[in-house]
Amino acid sequence: MRLGVLDIGSNTGHLLVVDAHGGAAPLPAYSYKQPLRLAEHLDDTGAVSETGIEALAAFTRQALVVAEDKGCEEMLAFATSAVRDATNSDAVLAHVSEVAGLDLGVLSGEDEARLTFLAVRRWFGWSAGRLAVFDIGGGSFEIAGGPDEAPDVAWSLPLGAARLARDYFGGAAPDDEAIRELRREIRAQIARDAGHLIRAGVPDRAAATSKTFRSLARICGAAPSGDGPLVPRSLSREDLADWIPKLIPMSREALADLPGVSPSRSHQILPGALVAEAAMDIFDLDEFEICPWALREGVILERLDQIPVLG
Repeated sequence: MRLGVLDIGSNTGHLLVVDAHGGAAPLPAYSYKQPLRLAEHLDDTGAVSETGIEALAAFTRQALVVAEDKGCEEMLAFATSAVRDATNSDAVLAHVSEVAGLDLGVLSGEDEARLTFLAVRRWFGWSAGRLAVFDIGGGSFEIAGGPDEAPDVAWSLPLGAARLARDYFGGAAPDDEAIRELRREIRAQIARDAGHLIRAGVPDRAAATSKTFRSLARICGAAPSGDGPLVPRSLSREDLADWIPKLIPMSREALADLPGVSPSRSHQILPGALVAEAAMDIFDLDEFEICPWALREGVILERLDQIPVLG
């Protein structure tokens, strides 16, 4: 069957069209996306601004047209932390429904972590053993771990790269005090519930997914995306520690010139790097293996699991 997966994230709206059936990996057929930057379209009360709401509704309406043009039989549509945490979340969803004719589901942070874990487990397989999965989004940071397809532990923290860039840097060049304060806050929040994962022991494999982790790995020397998803990629704690002092004084333009960094996300690289480094330190991990599958694939896989297998 041909599925449309509409992911309204904190940074980007992304429609992924896939050909999928039980027992096979989802095959991407078409991608349509737009930088919505909802995490940065919040007012002082935590509500999505009128500009952000209109951009979201217009994108959703166009995404439905694209999905129909590409022959999608079914649409799986969901929003994550930017809409979930907005103080006017209900109004945002109602406006999108009225303008675009589509009801967006809203995933909880735990469900984000759980579905991302499922995707990573299926990618690496059972040989990965006890698996720990980390995902830095625009609005939140998900952590999950366990030996099975469903994680034993899964939780979400408000440590997304776009959220942190907005709250701590506000578009200005970060000074030493802002970085120190951000670093302290990141580590305190991760450490608060770290025991959920640590009590199970050192994972056999630690994996990371999301655009932020892919960009950091590319900066640190991983293969470019053009080499394909099957090329092994990793991000080491040592390489990241070497790069963070170099990232701090760089302008947004200089950051955007780094390999794997897009101009629209350049200001998020440093906060993302601080979250990644903190996770490695607190969980005592030397490296993350980068997984090309993430939340969207997890949503697809869970849907495929609901389809009866014909004998």
